[in-house]
Amino acid sequence: MIAVRGFVGGVLAGLALPALVVGGGVAARAAAPAGADKCTAFWVSPGGNDAAAGTERKPWKTIEHARDTLRSEQVGRSCQPVVNLKAGTYQVDKTITFDDRDSGVVYRSVDGPGKAVFEAGREVTGWTPYKDGIFKAPVDVSQPFYSLYVGGKRATTARYPNRQSDDAWAPYLKSTLFDPTKEAVHDQLGFSTGDIDPSWDLRLGTSWPAQVTVWSGGSWSWFTDTIPMLDINFTKKRTTLVYPARYGFINSGGGSRYFVQNSLSLLDQAGEYYLDYPAKTLYYKPAGGTMDGVHVVRPTQTQVFSLAGASPNRRVENLTLDGLTIQDTDFMDWYRYGWNGTGDSGIKHKYPKYDTQIELPRNRWGAITLTNTRGVKLTRLHIQQTGFTAIELLFANERTTVSDSLLEHLGNDGIKVEGGWPGEGDVAHSNTFTNNYIHHIGELVAGDSAGVEIMNSGRNEISHTVVEHGARYGISIESRPEIPNADNYTGGNTVEFVRLSHLAQDSGDTGPFYAYGVRNEPPYTPDAAVSQLIVDDANADPSMPDAKPYGVHMDFGGCGFAFSDIKVTNTESDPYHGPSAGPCDTFANVSWEPGFDDSRMQYDQIGVLPSFPYQKP
Repeated sequence: MIAVRGFVGGVLAGLALPALVVGGGVAARAAAPAGADKCTAFWVSPGGNDAAAGTERKPWKTIEHARDTLRSEQVGRSCQPVVNLKAGTYQVDKTITFDDRDSGVVYRSVDGPGKAVFEAGREVTGWTPYKDGIFKAPVDVSQPFYSLYVGGKRATTARYPNRQSDDAWAPYLKSTLFDPTKEAVHDQLGFSTGDIDPSWDLRLGTSWPAQVTVWSGGSWSWFTDTIPMLDINFTKKRTTLVYPARYGFINSGGGSRYFVQNSLSLLDQAGEYYLDYPAKTLYYKPAGGTMDGVHVVRPTQTQVFSLAGASPNRRVENLTLDGLTIQDTDFMDWYRYGWNGTGDSGIKHKYPKYDTQIELPRNRWGAITLTNTRGVKLTRLHIQQTGFTAIELLFANERTTVSDSLLEHLGNDGIKVEGGWPGEGDVAHSNTFTNNYIHHIGELVAGDSAGVEIMNSGRNEISHTVVEHGARYGISIESRPEIPNADNYTGGNTVEFVRLSHLAQDSGDTGPFYAYGVRNEPPYTPDAAVSQLIVDDANADPSMPDAKPYGVHMDFGGCGFAFSDIKVTNTESDPYHGPSAGPCDTFANVSWEPGFDDSRMQYDQIGVLPSFPYQKP
């Protein structure tokens, strides 16, 4: 048994407090973890004092002090010490880190799920009128921020064309071929007359230029890039970007959809903002014409919690985060998915093509990031308003549990598992994601966003889960199609009792359930199982030029799955699209085949269970 830490002279009270948890409501206090009744307890409160005793009546102020105290007063135990976090807001001005010294500790919101709030932003005050219904405020910040939250919702970076609604990404402009010799370039985007106004103050050539967000690839609508603009030539009608996009901007199907953002000249719609970082001034246009009663938060952190062991042989083990709210994290200055070419990582790998399949190192994080862990439990969390991914499992993580959690309004993915390069060790596996409600994903990274994305990782379970509203995937399970089965770690995943709806809303050649490069050579004996799955409403924005969304899309190498009891409705294209190599999955009672028996669908078990601790959206 792993030795866990205690604190000599700590408090034993408060560990056996019962909780009533029912759908949509919780009692005032959460029950202690099993086996913790004889272990030491500590107390933390936003109104506490780190010089206090750490008791219920004299709590500490910060979770970092609790962590450091447990580290310094180590006593080997066979129980789990508990840190009780009282209700209130805990300001996060620096990522809270845990390592292997913190194994076995439970950090819980003692007053019930969601009551201990970890706030990654700071309020902006001092608003004065600017013009045209726009207000401005000073922001004395040492680093810029790339998202903004107003009244508990994400504001929109000033853009053209304006968004058609708060939960849509469209409309867009469309790139043109400004020079026939430049079709394949990744850093020069052509535009039509009138699409970019010469009078706009785009601040090109400065440290704070305007940006484009673009579905690079021409008619392909697979990935979005957000990249600063370097210069513009109105005679040639092209703009050069600071960094190359994932793909070029023209193909045989036409141009790439894009919009321009991050200029005060573009701030003309209620709900938009612009940060003039060099001038340390924030501009915002409220819907009501006044800033009275309007609460504005600027993020200060990208990550709130980092759980990182020193190596795969020295992991964080059996640490629990229970009932915490995490909110208002930041995005980044520019974004592109992956390296553009084989071997571009500059590191020798057995399968260098995977360089194009994995996030760039600068993008491998979430509001909670796990690296080198085993048995970590993330339960009853409420993660909202993130700049990027909510929960990132990066490389060596196994037996992680994410359960009973509400993840909403996310910049990118809900839960992402990244197992690393194929053929170099099966280090990410046997994780469980159950009883989670995930909605409004990919708000800043529409391309390749997913509710749950599993990359080169196997033997995971996704169950009793809802994923709603996104531009691309609900669940995506991927590796690469050239990887032989022996070196491909993506097999053996289980998906059951899941509902996916209102997805694939702005991308193509996709489906709410998607697989790619999982099993790439025969025999295709199923080792993955998908059952009791409902897929509804996969319909893309009319501007989307690619292949229209399917319900279940098994792309190249989407093989080795046993499908049973699957119901797909209201899809723009076929309910099921299989691999081009031919049949390599099995089917029993699926709605796209004759004889589907709806009575076999266990509707009362699909989606989150009655025990889900939050009000369902």
